[in-house]
Amino acid sequence: MRILFLHDNFPAQFGPIGDYLAKKGWDVTFGTQREGAKSAHIKIFNYKPHRAVTKGVHPYAGTFEKAAINGQAAARACLALKAKGYSPDVMMAHSGWGPGMYLKDVWPDARYLGYFEWYYQPVGPDVAFLSGEDRQNEDQLLRTRGRNAPILLDLAACDYGLVPTNYQKSQFPPIIDEKLKVLHDGVDADIYAPKPGARLVLPGLDLSDVDELVTYVARGMEPYRGFPQFMAAAAEVLRRRPNAHVVVVGEDRVAYGKKLEEGDSWKKRMLAQHSFDGKRLHFTGLIPRDQYLKVLQASSVHVYLTVPFVLSWSMMESMSAGCVVLGSDTDPVRELIEDGKNGVLVDFHNVQQIARAIVRILENPGKYAPVRAAARETIVSQYAAADIYARKEKMFAGD
Repeated sequence: MRILFLHDNFPAQFGPIGDYLAKKGWDVTFGTQREGAKSAHIKIFNYKPHRAVTKGVHPYAGTFEKAAINGQAAARACLALKAKGYSPDVMMAHSGWGPGMYLKDVWPDARYLGYFEWYYQPVGPDVAFLSGEDRQNEDQLLRTRGRNAPILLDLAACDYGLVPTNYQKSQFPPIIDEKLKVLHDGVDADIYAPKPGARLVLPGLDLSDVDELVTYVARGMEPYRGFPQFMAAAAEVLRRRPNAHVVVVGEDRVAYGKKLEEGDSWKKRMLAQHSFDGKRLHFTGLIPRDQYLKVLQASSVHVYLTVPFVLSWSMMESMSAGCVVLGSDTDPVRELIEDGKNGVLVDFHNVQQIARAIVRILENPGKYAPVRAAARETIVSQYAAADIYARKEKMFAGD
């Protein structure tokens, strides 16, 4: 069978399943904005918007115009493929950014599956959770509703949609509930596996003699992922545990939520606000996945904090790698972690509670061996890529 994926990035959510299908004999094609993307098994083509959003466009309509321009670029690239005789049996696109907006107009007979991550509420749970830190004014509240326009178009056009978690699905209007199926992207549990006794050694960072390693991973350093709370807790942990080290993986930027002024960052703010032993606080920046895995495998306690929002792959990958995950007691985390069983839950806002929990785990690592094992079992039994990819293959085939 022939399957077409569209996503602005590559490999993103579709690359791994595309690779799996290609190895099973499927004809897999992937359209992306990422130039230079390569794959041994997937055919890749590019699309690129021909212009930016109109200067001065009504702010409520800006998101839709951006998605429409993006969808037009993808549609034109797809029409070029169609002119050469290409016709997919099934299509899947990331919904909300626009690449799949016109797929059904190009190939009306192909089945279209949308990939839906988030539906924006006028007062969303993420914004409400951060009230006082990222409060929206009335104009922003009205603008939020317009962000759903391209998502709703995809919902109308697709045969059905996939959502990674039950919590994310719960954000969508009940009227379209039957059109959405919950199925995660899958975690490669063979790669993200424990390595007992692992010590962390990265290029330029040798922590092979460190017994107490606190880890934190996120795309950016921002309130949405609890970076300020983590840094405040880390400062306390480093004061109380003289042999502990902290490793932060991610970029010094805001990936989700309100951007800061040029030259400002949450990293700069936290380093100025708290006192750290610079020899025991390490920022790796973005690192290759093999190095990221080493961080997880060597972790004594892995901290994952998030507002009610899209759940990060990193939390699930850390569970698969057998980490003791110290997670925020928020809805997306509670969907996977039961406090004391396969992880430890803490109040997102309570810095002292976070710090005390980290210290307890560092003080008695043997006590948390069953938690590590249960965390991995959760992923292996419910979210393993091998099982999920097989289920998705049947979905794509129409079974």
